[in-house]
Amino acid sequence: MLARCALLTAAGAVAVLLLALGDGGLDVVVFGFLELVVWAAGVWWFLAHRGPVRLIGAFLAVAAPVGVLVLFAHHDLWPTALLLVFCWGAALVLGRAALRRARPARAERTASAPRPRQPVLIMNPKSGGGKVGRFGLVERAERLGARVVLLDPEAPADVAELAREAVAGGADLLGVAGGDGTQALVAAVAAEHGLPFLVVSAGTRNHFAMDLGLDRDDPSRCLDALTDGEELRVDLGEVAGRAFVNTASFGVYADIVQRPEYRDDKAGTMLNLLPDLLVGEGVRRVDATVDGTAPASLSDQQALLVSNNPYGSPDGLDGGGRRPRLDSGELGVLGVRVEGAAQAADLAVRGSQSTGLTVLTARRVEVTSGEREIAVAVDGEALRMPTPVVCTMRPGALRVLVPRDRPGVAPATPRIDWRQLATLAFGRGGREPGERESAEREPAERESGRRTHG
Repeated sequence: MLARCALLTAAGAVAVLLLALGDGGLDVVVFGFLELVVWAAGVWWFLAHRGPVRLIGAFLAVAAPVGVLVLFAHHDLWPTALLLVFCWGAALVLGRAALRRARPARAERTASAPRPRQPVLIMNPKSGGGKVGRFGLVERAERLGARVVLLDPEAPADVAELAREAVAGGADLLGVAGGDGTQALVAAVAAEHGLPFLVVSAGTRNHFAMDLGLDRDDPSRCLDALTDGEELRVDLGEVAGRAFVNTASFGVYADIVQRPEYRDDKAGTMLNLLPDLLVGEGVRRVDATVDGTAPASLSDQQALLVSNNPYGSPDGLDGGGRRPRLDSGELGVLGVRVEGAAQAADLAVRGSQSTGLTVLTARRVEVTSGEREIAVAVDGEALRMPTPVVCTMRPGALRVLVPRDRPGVAPATPRIDWRQLATLAFGRGGREPGERESAEREPAERESGRRTHG
């Protein structure tokens, strides 16, 4: 029924356009398309240039959508525009709901976990703007029987070495209240010794905690796993032998995070550096080989992101996306190459179909450049590594202890497939909503995902 409603509302959008052709319906589409192109070009000029060109780009980025709204109002086209937007938006919402029900999310493989006897938690009091102190994490963890190692902000410590010392002292669980970079260092030690790992969402963004379904608003709830927890087996990515739980980034972003001023002024540092990194003297490009092959779409990239399991959408480039799974055994690969305003407009209009964006999955990624050493951002931490830099995956290497009561991960948003929607709507071999994919089909779909994902 959802698929039929999606097709019906999509047909309604087409009907509205056809019926309104004489009353400005075509103008709505043309002006809307031009607005998107001008807006994308303006954003590119704003990011890639300085001085008057940047000011012109900022003006266009603001003026394009405002100008279209004024034009619609002046020519009384807004009723047609609103109706088109409503019908098409409803079609997308209904279509995704139908596909989501036809392909329900894969159930997590959890196992009951005994209560740890000697848990050790490493806490960074500065992380997340002081969440450790604000939520009383030290006191609560100690009441639950954990030993807390509190980092000294004035004396940087080797977190991995602290974790190894805890293991030598008899710890049967390692945990971290801190950012994703610190999480990855301790997770590697836990995986090395086969110990369960506890994530406390006390960082700034907590991407790993989000994809585990943990409460990011109240990190103290993560400590419930110490008394009533269950265990997940998740993958662990590696870049040049260093573990990462989220992403390893190369290119523009990696170059920006190397700057010491980035920590204090992220937006200002990016605006100051982007013109040089995108089109100026500081341009550095990277190439990637995926599972032994070198696709042309991954050569000369301005930005390359390798993730521990694929993100559900290209939003993963800036960390805003989610990973539907953390146990697929595959790396996500996302490359961006935009040379000018025209390609920026193409990316805005066509999205994941644009030639400027490449989305793949792989088990091994080798990154090279014309330099002997390149910048790498590993879970947000600024590093430099000799080339080639090899990214691999350790499937199921990490035992993560989580509370039984978790807010959960939002369901992945499937890509609209109108052919499959028609199959579901008219019942030509489609599965009933709620029916799980068979185990026999999963390997084939995984292999298909290796070629393209998004």
